[in-house]
Amino acid sequence: MADQIVIFDTTLRDGEQSPGISLNMQEKLEIAKQLEKLGVDVMEAGFPISSKGDFEGVRAIARQIRKPVITALARAVQKDIDRAWEAVEEAAKSRIHTFIATSDIHMKYKLRMEPEEVIKRAADMVAYAKSLCPQVEFSPEDGSRTRPEFLYQILETVIRAGADVLNIPDTVGYSTPDEFGALIRGIRKNVKGIDNVVLSVHCHNDLGLAVANSLAAIENGARQLECTVNGLGERAGNAALEELVMALRTRKDFYNFHTNIETEQIYRTSSLISSLTGVHIQPNKAVVGANAFAHESGIHQHGIMTNRETYEIMTPESIGLKKSQMVLGKHSGRHAFEERLQELGFHQLSSEEVNEAFQKFKDLADKKKYVMDSDIEALISTELVQIPETLQLEYFHITSGNSLISTSTVRIAREGQVVEEAACGDGPIDAIFHAVERATGMEITLKDYRIRAITSGKDALGEGTVTIEKNKRIYVGRGISTDIIEASAKAYINAINKMIYDMSEYPNGDMVIEAI
Repeated sequence: MADQIVIFDTTLRDGEQSPGISLNMQEKLEIAKQLEKLGVDVMEAGFPISSKGDFEGVRAIARQIRKPVITALARAVQKDIDRAWEAVEEAAKSRIHTFIATSDIHMKYKLRMEPEEVIKRAADMVAYAKSLCPQVEFSPEDGSRTRPEFLYQILETVIRAGADVLNIPDTVGYSTPDEFGALIRGIRKNVKGIDNVVLSVHCHNDLGLAVANSLAAIENGARQLECTVNGLGERAGNAALEELVMALRTRKDFYNFHTNIETEQIYRTSSLISSLTGVHIQPNKAVVGANAFAHESGIHQHGIMTNRETYEIMTPESIGLKKSQMVLGKHSGRHAFEERLQELGFHQLSSEEVNEAFQKFKDLADKKKYVMDSDIEALISTELVQIPETLQLEYFHITSGNSLISTSTVRIAREGQVVEEAACGDGPIDAIFHAVERATGMEITLKDYRIRAITSGKDALGEGTVTIEKNKRIYVGRGISTDIIEASAKAYINAINKMIYDMSEYPNGDMVIEAI
């Protein structure tokens, strides 16, 4: 029988460390619920010591998500471990993941500790974590650049101290598949007690080798893969969950491993996380990119029509995509709409959520001839994660042209009061953003702005994504409309609403701590 590979998802921890990503608690919970549906075995929910918001997010996930092991990251420091345990102690299955750097360069320049001190600290903190939590994972940060003899020594020490999982990180994405495979093979051969623990790997993608290194690791004895959806993570990101899982499934003849992942949930999970983080997926991204199952070459098209296996090594259905889309319009009824929601995987919507989504669907159907699956998914995604709408856009007007100064007037409702303001700008989007700022009385730093068509055609639904910064905190807003200016304004106001909500919840701000 094929061995199981444990899928350890760190989208909510390492993924959120990606530049420009900041999720509020509701967004984290929605992602956690979808990851549970996806079937991940372990969910690293955050780094509790890093901020009050991260702590509350991890604790909320531990209380509500019951199937996966919920783990929290902690440096090999007692206060970190205490905070991590406080966050996950109510989980059905809990784990503390603690780490300390072990490469010569990190010990000398970052920790400023001698190797003997690092070993003692690791052993003491693993033992302390084990006294609190039934499962403890240990990571030697920058493990791939650590002297093998020292790595073996510290791993043996933490096994004796009670570690259940040993994770070997390629923290800076420096390793190559042959090299990393040999490292894992060396650990299996030289570390006493290694057969009594789970050997894990956590690979970064700086050289584009994270997935290849991870697969090389399981060929040499690793049985847990740490990864993120869409390959999110610091710098160039992490090993992509969807690529690892589909490689193991598609090439089971070669690897002979299996996972517990419900692969039909991959596309939905990828789309949700892309939407909530504001990080769009490149069209040629493996498995989940828009072009992953597209064929333009005539030779390819002919082969596909004759036998799909000529140019497709996996089916769209295997990741949750449908071959053909059902087209709905303004005459479609509620029953057809609800049936389509079920087919698209929205099984857990309440009656109230379905009612709100159906009304938005009817409003959209009045504006465009046909409503596609992607339109419906976009509508639902905006409904799933709700924060208080402190600010609401009631009206906007734009005057613009190639020989005119762009001007905008907006009417914003806030807690029963209505404010109307006008402003000029370098183009209609700039003008409406300035008008919103004047109406709210807030000074906001715009970090990023993007607009894209969700579907094709002249009546396509447009999605605006706005990233703003306030008090060194990042907020990502999203808005959709058939009018790209309205979508942009909605996205800007959505980001501001998130900022207002965050400031009311955590007025003192957050502390940022580096992790593996």
